[in-house]
Amino acid sequence: MSHPSIVWILFGAAFLAAPLAFGADDRYLSELETWRRAREAGLKAEDGWLSVSGLFWLREGPTQIGADPSNDIVLPAHAPAQVGTLTLTNGQAEFVAARGTRITLAGKPFPRGLIQSDHEGEPDILKVGDLSLILIKRGARFAIRLKDNQSPQRTSFAGLRWYAPREDWRIKARFVPYDSPVSLRMETIVGETEVEESPGYVTFEREGQEYRLEAAKLKDGGLWFVFRDRTSGRTTHGGARQLSTPPPKGGQVDLDFNKAVNLPCAYISFATCPLAPPRNRLKIAIEAGELKYEPRPVAPSMSQ
Repeated sequence: MSHPSIVWILFGAAFLAAPLAFGADDRYLSELETWRRAREAGLKAEDGWLSVSGLFWLREGPTQIGADPSNDIVLPAHAPAQVGTLTLTNGQAEFVAARGTRITLAGKPFPRGLIQSDHEGEPDILKVGDLSLILIKRGARFAIRLKDNQSPQRTSFAGLRWYAPREDWRIKARFVPYDSPVSLRMETIVGETEVEESPGYVTFEREGQEYRLEAAKLKDGGLWFVFRDRTSGRTTHGGARQLSTPPPKGGQVDLDFNKAVNLPCAYISFATCPLAPPRNRLKIAIEAGELKYEPRPVAPSMSQ
């Protein structure tokens, strides 16, 4: 992740020092502050995004896993020297624990068996001590995602920074449903394509111009937007930001850009974040929500 110039550091600090809001009521400000604190706590929690400390792409056949350097996937030093073997065969993954190593799945011993990736729904999570091994699928490729609660990204997290809340960035947008859901394709930073179901899009007006955002559907019927704007790479993260909303109601969607947040790749090097779809690259500066993350220097972490 690139580091901003001192000009942009001061520019972002100026927003933090700005008046808390323009016309926002106290009840909303209190709710927003609570929401933002919960957002940061979720990132810092055990097994949260800040614990992600490795991403290892798999090949067909067996992959040896453990802390010993002879393994194909080398884990942190506090892991057992030999954790086990994961064998990928025609899209199926079987894990066999190393002799004498305790592996658990859903709190129960897991000596061997097939494991499910996140492509099939909720992935299986193999636990060994303070580490978690998660099988993920991106495009046609499988990978092991490593979570380590001792990760330096988690232990040295510098905290989130935000634009001051602004009432005028709470927008009632018009929801336009498709006749039937369509596929919303999003390229990712790892070169794969994610496909989400889109029930429609929203339009909103700003300074006399109409803007459009394509929506992906959340499990609860809410909407998920991945977008870029003219603050991207300047005061906000250079990749994209995201915004989730409640389900449409009465043909409208509440877009509260004060709750626009970074994707995980803003904090860690091992995420597979989507990029904003072409129609969600807005020619407007959305000066609301989460600012660019400024990390403290940390020791090098594992990568592959």
